[in-house]
Amino acid sequence: MDDAVPLRQVRADFDDNTVVVYQAYSPHIAEPALAAGTFVAPFKVERMTWIKPSFLWMMYRCGWALKPGQERVLAVRLRRSGFERALAGACLSHFDRKVHTDHDEWARRLRTTTVRVQWDPERSIRLGQLPHRSLQVGISGAAVRAYTSEWITGLTDVTALARQVHTAVQAGDLDAARGLLPVERPYPLPPDVAAAVGATG
Repeated sequence: MDDAVPLRQVRADFDDNTVVVYQAYSPHIAEPALAAGTFVAPFKVERMTWIKPSFLWMMYRCGWALKPGQERVLAVRLRRSGFERALAGACLSHFDRKVHTDHDEWARRLRTTTVRVQWDPERSIRLGQLPHRSLQVGISGAAVRAYTSEWITGLTDVTALARQVHTAVQAGDLDAARGLLPVERPYPLPPDVAAAVGATG
């Protein structure tokens, strides 16, 4: 991607009804989830969980599925309606005067929301920082329960894909590595949702 990419833009693999986000877990959590088609025990709905539409940001976070406790990478397909509902009710993790009226208003919202959003530097094929940002969504409470029981339509284990891309990168075959990546396009956020999360494109 080039410098023309908007600073805060959601990019994802999506179709008319669903969008893909990524999570990485140990086999202890991933195996039951894959069998059930959604997250089940020992996954804890009481804890905040973070979902990421960017495959490469997930690779950065989990170290190409080599970090302990993140050895299994799951592509989570969820309903766009649920994804957008979560974002519409989200609060940025950090105060942004372009989004919030004042610091107190932001702090009140942060205390009461079940969805947090942060924008972290997007990653290149070598996992270096890029100048534009990638969306991370933290969900807790009622949002996690809706995520696991209503929004998810299926899970796919993409650990082998992560390892394939990593092998190509290690071999210096960056074109081959890029050719393996999921196709991520700018996601068309409704204007009110874009405003809620501080998206710029």
